[in-house]
Amino acid sequence: MSYRAYFLSRRKNEKEKGNENNEEEEEEKEEKVVGVGFFQLFRFATWQDILMMVVGGLCALIHGAASPVMVVVYGMMADTFVAYEVEMHELADPNKTCVNNTITWLNGSIYETADNTTYICGVDLEAEMIVFAFYLLGIGVGVFIVSYFQIALWVTAAARQIQKIRKMYFRKIMQMEIGWFDCNSVGELNTRISEDINKINSAIADQVSIFIERLAIFIFGFTVGFIGGWKLTLVIIAVSPLIGLGAGLLALAVGSLTGRELQAYAKAGAVAEEVLYSIRTIAAFGGEEKEVERYDRNLGEAQAWGVKKGTITGMFQGYLWCIIFLCYGLAFWYGSKLVIDKKELTPGSLMQVLFGVLLGAMNVGMASTCLEAFASGRAAAKNIFDTIDREPEIDCFSEAGHKLEQVKGDIEFHNVDFNYPSRPDVKILDNLSMLIKAGETTAFVGPSGSGKSTTIQLIQRFYNPLQGMLTLDGHDIRSLNVPWLRSLIGIVEQEPVLFATSISENIRYGRPGVTMEEIIQATKQANAYDFIMELPQQFDTLVGEGGGQMSGGQKQRIAIARALVRNPRILLLDMATSALDNQSEAVVQEALDKARLGRTTITIAHRLSTIRNADVIIGFERGQAVERGLHADLMERKGVFFTLVTLQSRGQEEVTHPEKTRRDDIATMLMCKAFDLHMPSSSFRKKSLRRRTWSQKSEDYIPGVISGHLHMDRDILEVNPNSFPLADEDFDVKEYIEPAPVGRIMKYNCSEWPYLLMGSIGAAINGSVNPIYAVLMSQVIGSFGLEDLNETRRQIHAICLVFVFVAGVSFVSQFLQGYSFAKSGELLTRRLRKMGFQSILRQDIGWFDDQRNSPGALTTRLASDAAMVQGATGSQIGMIVNSITNIFASLVIAFYFSWKLALVVTCFLPLLGLSGAFQAKMLTGFAKEDKKAMEDAGQVSSEAMANIRTIAGLAKEGQFVELYENRLVAPYKAAKKKAHVYGVCFAFAQCVVFMTYAASFRYGGYLVKQEGLPYMLVFRVVAAIVTCGTALGRASSYTPDYAKAKIAAAQLFAVFDRVPKISIDPAVGRTWDDFKGEVEFVDCRFTYPSRPDVQVLRGLTVSVKPGQTLALVGSSGCGKSTSIQLLERFYDPDEGRVLIDGCPSRAVCVPFLRAQIGIVSQEPVLFDCSIAENIAYGDNTRTVSTEEIVEAAKKAFLHDYVTSLPQGYDTPVGAQGSQLSRGQKQRIAIARAIVRKPKILLLDEATSALDTESEKTVQAALDDARQGRTCITIAHRLSTIQSADIIAVMSQGVVIEKGTHEELMAKKAAYYQLVTTGAPIS
Repeated sequence: MSYRAYFLSRRKNEKEKGNENNEEEEEEKEEKVVGVGFFQLFRFATWQDILMMVVGGLCALIHGAASPVMVVVYGMMADTFVAYEVEMHELADPNKTCVNNTITWLNGSIYETADNTTYICGVDLEAEMIVFAFYLLGIGVGVFIVSYFQIALWVTAAARQIQKIRKMYFRKIMQMEIGWFDCNSVGELNTRISEDINKINSAIADQVSIFIERLAIFIFGFTVGFIGGWKLTLVIIAVSPLIGLGAGLLALAVGSLTGRELQAYAKAGAVAEEVLYSIRTIAAFGGEEKEVERYDRNLGEAQAWGVKKGTITGMFQGYLWCIIFLCYGLAFWYGSKLVIDKKELTPGSLMQVLFGVLLGAMNVGMASTCLEAFASGRAAAKNIFDTIDREPEIDCFSEAGHKLEQVKGDIEFHNVDFNYPSRPDVKILDNLSMLIKAGETTAFVGPSGSGKSTTIQLIQRFYNPLQGMLTLDGHDIRSLNVPWLRSLIGIVEQEPVLFATSISENIRYGRPGVTMEEIIQATKQANAYDFIMELPQQFDTLVGEGGGQMSGGQKQRIAIARALVRNPRILLLDMATSALDNQSEAVVQEALDKARLGRTTITIAHRLSTIRNADVIIGFERGQAVERGLHADLMERKGVFFTLVTLQSRGQEEVTHPEKTRRDDIATMLMCKAFDLHMPSSSFRKKSLRRRTWSQKSEDYIPGVISGHLHMDRDILEVNPNSFPLADEDFDVKEYIEPAPVGRIMKYNCSEWPYLLMGSIGAAINGSVNPIYAVLMSQVIGSFGLEDLNETRRQIHAICLVFVFVAGVSFVSQFLQGYSFAKSGELLTRRLRKMGFQSILRQDIGWFDDQRNSPGALTTRLASDAAMVQGATGSQIGMIVNSITNIFASLVIAFYFSWKLALVVTCFLPLLGLSGAFQAKMLTGFAKEDKKAMEDAGQVSSEAMANIRTIAGLAKEGQFVELYENRLVAPYKAAKKKAHVYGVCFAFAQCVVFMTYAASFRYGGYLVKQEGLPYMLVFRVVAAIVTCGTALGRASSYTPDYAKAKIAAAQLFAVFDRVPKISIDPAVGRTWDDFKGEVEFVDCRFTYPSRPDVQVLRGLTVSVKPGQTLALVGSSGCGKSTSIQLLERFYDPDEGRVLIDGCPSRAVCVPFLRAQIGIVSQEPVLFDCSIAENIAYGDNTRTVSTEEIVEAAKKAFLHDYVTSLPQGYDTPVGAQGSQLSRGQKQRIAIARAIVRKPKILLLDEATSALDTESEKTVQAALDDARQGRTCITIAHRLSTIQSADIIAVMSQGVVIEKGTHEELMAKKAAYYQLVTTGAPIS
């Protein structure tokens, strides 16, 4: 019957929609989180929202009644047709006539049958059909109106509540104390703010109204059944729980398996992201194959879950269809008895009962998809609402607390104990007592981890002491107002955080309402003004994400300007000049010395020379202040400070020329400017082997110019400042991608052809089942019009047996389709993801510099493209084969039995098919808009949470909350607009089937009466075409997937086909056994591909013999790190050559070359695994034994620290080594390089992150490691390179002088001046 097709199509569409909603929602199930109560989800609703939801609910209730009412009309139509057919049979006898609506003999006597019943006649079929058409039209119009309001009101109410939840949640997060962030990862919070709130949205929006509608259909469907015939209803009810159970279990199974599959994919995604962020480290250590295997292992797990999901879906769908067809067989068999033998039912009421009850049962099963969304929403709301309800321990928005009228600035610690909330078992401060006097500069010194930075965080009130008290001017700081307290403090940290906006905006964060003059003044004090003015956009220059477009020194100076513009009472300097080169450091140090006047200043420094002028020096050890005094006092006392100074100055004294250079002369000398030009190095830097960005002005100092030893042609160095691409202009062009041919996509799937063939056969059988059903059902209705009751019984029994047969076939074919396509699709996805990942890791490093290939973009592309390709293969092929078979069979049946009626009904096909597709299309469009708009808000939230310490220190939480709320306006407006458009589309999709029936049966009545068409063919044709319409709708909903699949495949193939400029194929290039380690750079010129207009190396010529140590020194941006990257063959020089053992590097096999090189960089990248695994990563060509790992750790002075940890070498280091201090990370990196047993050792500022004590021990380890190896080291502190065989001083991409330490000191040129200034070079 046509009606069955109607509700099956609805069930299909809604289930697909439910599945779309649920795909993401399932992840939560895995965690077994106890959710909030369902009605608690609406706790933020206003009375207007409640009113909207009540009215929307009533509309859903009325909408739910429409389908059962249509079933009643349908039954009445069937009775009318049967009565008309019987009348025509009887009146075919010329001796009978119709008098007063009763059949009589011509002689006037009433005609009676064998059981003494009379026949009614005078059925005006056309008039009756017009009445029914109006009924259906009326229902259709009603459905349009109520279903529009049902959706529009609920979606609008949900949008209003979600807006409120988003605002409250973000505000509460920004209000939390820093300790809370230590225990909650930023990634998790970002997921909650986007995905979890979307889950709540799904649970309180249209799903609720659809749930109410389905419940209404269930109630009214069963009511219609009982009114039509209670016996048959009870028989069907006995079977229908099996249908409901099947549908419910299917939803649950798919839900939980999707969750598992997504979890496995998330793990694989995390691996990919970690690998891509660390691509330089992986390339340097040859870990590509190892990472591909690690990635593939997680894909294997996801594949297994995907196949299980497909198999179980196929099984349950088979079970469902099997039960439905058996149910039809039983209902028609028993129903025909009640109609023919018992005369308790009419054929129409048989239809009414059957479809009413089945409709009700179906909708109970379908309601379970909504319950799934509710469960997900409740679980997601648990975390969100818990956060909203949590009271922060330190409330930065609170007005409570004193604001002192006058602040002197005396800070005192009284017996303070402290440990971090995330590591409660590690004591950081232990009974710390000390006084910091107002207006004085107090310096904290001591080894790494002794609690120096922690005290600064307590002063900012990021944490409260566990015991003891911290006072400002005698007041416990817990009694003071938090925002007011923080407004008194200016802080400059070792790794300053800049926000992704302009330079001037970054400085403005320092103080509200600051003028441009004050900003300029602050930048001049911080020695940042000159380099800013030389940028093309000056103060409006964007600093990039996390300040990525600025060099370390530039970031530091902007941060100092930001602190100075606050005009703070208390100044906190946490290694504030660590990222600066000599010249900048001297000038900035002078600026800081000026800024300190009249303020309470606390400074932490590892370079003890910078704190000589402090009023008080406090020595820290193991969380206690163990000594206090002036520089001279502490030197006499011979404690912590003395040890540190001796360690540091011993090397320094050996280095420095005995002649004393007067301080004034040095200052004057430092102020000289040799050149006035830009010296950029590289643009893109992301947590990997160090890459610097462009450095200006203050870093362009070339000492050789001063002494007259240097002659250079200025023209060579001329660079046009306007030639720099601006950060925000890079790669904004969207390229058009030609969709990939389906043939090539299928080629990757061809090894699964047996599965594809089996699945297609199953799908074709499934597609033909619905049209066959239309024939059987119409045949049953037709058989009731026969005169011979025995023939009627015989026909109906035969049809019931056919139903049983179809049920069995359906079970097998559905299972076959589900399993086969899941298997082939999952195998293809895994294959494509693995190949994609392999191809990405095969690319040269220059490719990753392009912003389009950033780690985030590549991870997303890997995940989404490979999954999207399934839109042209896998289960989609099954759906398409199914739909095509369905459409073809339906049209053949319809046109074969009545081409005229088929033509009329076919006019409605586009509406039936397109209503579903149009609805899907509109929603996809909105989803894209929403996603884009939410991305803007997401950017603000993730930047705010990632940099929460800086924001808290600047007391700018409120500003970020405001910014976030402004970014939410667009998505909120879009959501409200969506509510109406979605409402109209939904309403149209719901009412079009009523219109189709109205027109079809009206015209069918005409054909039966005027042209003698058998009435059962009307039911057959209408049912067949409606079935065809729903299949068409399904097919058209696949076209966007199909188009997306071709584009996604094209993007993947583009990566597969790209030939890298530098191949890492072990078969390409020369290898040799006796590798010596001689390195020579011959006239190398180089520019980074991402900054093609800025030449970094301009004729570098330098060589180092096997076993020698070459030290490269020079200011930021002079090309030191770049030369190391050329040696590693991350890039090749544009001109000139790099020779390795006399062989040009381009001709050497890349894996072979990198296997000979070990590298330790300034910011080492560690992987999220154990310490042992990180060390073993040094050699990926073999399994590194535990003995070797321990041996390497001992050489790197790491062993004692590791053994003191509870888990020893199995201790996880956290993402990017976040669980360790910088010094510890550095030592792991050194151990990793030692395990490699390299012939060439590259040290890129390897000890820069260490305190003096650690540095000495690690330097000793590195000196050992250098023995017998060629070593190239980039010097951070000149004391560390005095023993180098060759020291090369670089400037502007060339070597300006080289020789041993003694030779260069004797020359009294560039190197001499660098040494005598005493400051290290970065």
